[in-house]
Amino acid sequence: MKFMKLGSKPDSFQGDGENMRYVATELATDIVISIGDIKFYLHKFPLLSKSARLQKLVASANDDNSDEIQIGDIPGGPAAFEICVKFCYGMTVTLNAYNVVAARCAAEYLEMYETIEKGNLIYKIEVFFNSSIFRSWKDSIIVLQTTKSLHPWVEELKVVSRCLDSISSKALIDTSKVDWSYTYNRKKLPSENGSDSHWNGVRKQQVVPKDWWVEDLCELQIDLYKRVITTIKAKYMISSEVLGEALSAYALRRLPGFAKGVIQTNDMAKHRSLVETILWLLPMEEGSVSCSFLLRLLRAVILLECGEMEKNELRRRIGQQLDEAVVPDLLFRAPDGEEMLYDVDTVQSLVEEFIMHNRCAQADPSLESEFHEFKMPHQRGSDAMARVARLVDGYLAEIARDPNLPVSRFVGLANLVSGFPRATHDGLYRAIDMYLKEHPDISKSEKKKICKMMDCSKLSADACMHAVQNERLPLRVVVQVLFFEQMRTTTTTSSGNTTPTLPGPIAALLPGGSHGSSRSATTNTEEDWDGVPTAEEMKALKGELASLRLGEKNGNHDGLKNSSNATEKAKMKGQLVSKIFSKLWSSKERQGELSSSDTSESPSPSSGNAGDTKSTPSRSRRHSVS
Repeated sequence: MKFMKLGSKPDSFQGDGENMRYVATELATDIVISIGDIKFYLHKFPLLSKSARLQKLVASANDDNSDEIQIGDIPGGPAAFEICVKFCYGMTVTLNAYNVVAARCAAEYLEMYETIEKGNLIYKIEVFFNSSIFRSWKDSIIVLQTTKSLHPWVEELKVVSRCLDSISSKALIDTSKVDWSYTYNRKKLPSENGSDSHWNGVRKQQVVPKDWWVEDLCELQIDLYKRVITTIKAKYMISSEVLGEALSAYALRRLPGFAKGVIQTNDMAKHRSLVETILWLLPMEEGSVSCSFLLRLLRAVILLECGEMEKNELRRRIGQQLDEAVVPDLLFRAPDGEEMLYDVDTVQSLVEEFIMHNRCAQADPSLESEFHEFKMPHQRGSDAMARVARLVDGYLAEIARDPNLPVSRFVGLANLVSGFPRATHDGLYRAIDMYLKEHPDISKSEKKKICKMMDCSKLSADACMHAVQNERLPLRVVVQVLFFEQMRTTTTTSSGNTTPTLPGPIAALLPGGSHGSSRSATTNTEEDWDGVPTAEEMKALKGELASLRLGEKNGNHDGLKNSSNATEKAKMKGQLVSKIFSKLWSSKERQGELSSSDTSESPSPSSGNAGDTKSTPSRSRRHSVS
């Protein structure tokens, strides 16, 4: 910090209690000046030789036969007045960034001009400003902070504007010319923090990052911060990324709990003003700030009850880069009084904004920002849609744990991205499984509606293995998973795509119908297959799957490496899957037989045509296979 010493005489100011200040000298004081609650016992001669205003006040007091002067509006108060008085007495006084502005305003109030005496206080302070303060990065910031309580004096004396010019010009100086100290706590590169400063014994020049200045400006109150950033944007070229980094750093410093998504509401008006100012300062360019930062801002806007205009603008901006988001940033808590844990409406609106932006970008490629200039619009759109689909799948898996989440809200959000490209449906399967686990009492129709969103042909081998053993899934889904797993096995073992031959009612459960066979299953059949697997069916499935895993393990142990052994292994796997199909069909067939036996017209189960009575009518009545 720069400082300036004035005067040479020892400081002989003394105090008697808290409300009295005097100069310890043999000469009796001849004037009393009251500044607020403090009385200064002083001598007229040294004061009147340097202050035109005191000359007028003393003359007025003499006319009233009084030796006391009341001054209640001097800027800087008693402390600033004492600096001026010490200068008048020639006592040693030290000016620095913390007190120089108050001293300058007080000197202006007391009219300590060059016309009164050469080398007066105003002149010396201006020299200090120009030669030291405004040449120092940190002193300029400190001086700007001290101006807050000295309005309108600091505006009239152009102290604020000079501070703004000093700070903004230094912030955007060529980084190779930065040779002053600054605060910079961001995670640095090795070349920035000095840990990689030597190479073969030669010290390398340290690289100053472009955003070196952002943390120092966080010390400013929001109104001054706004003026600094506005000056920088108006007078200089600044990259949107650096400006975004500055605003992000300021929010993290000034909003307690912002990084964790929790905003303290003990000072709503102050924090609301801060958030609204940050929104106003945000650069317009897409990608200038991270999606995570925008989502935290949206969370703050909601908690602080900012206006709808701010919310809508943030939603629009987040929608443009929603593919960059991560699931934890989307977990907005539901408003007070809501039964649900999470604010699904907000996330749904963000997805809708993304869809709208993506459609507009595909219709007019010129809307794509330079941030994505190296990708074709359709390519970037497809990649972004795939990322958003994964994001929504992960979000659904999290909110599925909410016991009060209705099926309609779960399905509604999932359907928004149902047409988005996905490499696999494993994420969606995980979300569906979590929802079924946490909501065991939903109806069959609701369960069917949820499971219908999943494409079983896009499940990975691990997900298929889990799904066919999942007691929460309808048997219809288990059959479809097994079918597509067998399809994969068939494709592996043969050059052509051969559809496995399945019993008609099982084939009828597959997407698109029975794959060549007619389908006219009755309502009873639909209800059977939409139900969860029975204990007998799950036991059969697990037994066969255990055999399948054992066979794979033995195959790996024996070192089946060549293509013929791999083909044999795949063929065995296909046979086992077919066997599982047969067991499922046999189980369902037995259930049909038992059902028909209860309604049979035969008087005795030992009748000679019992087998026909149990099987044929049941098949034709319940499964209607032609």
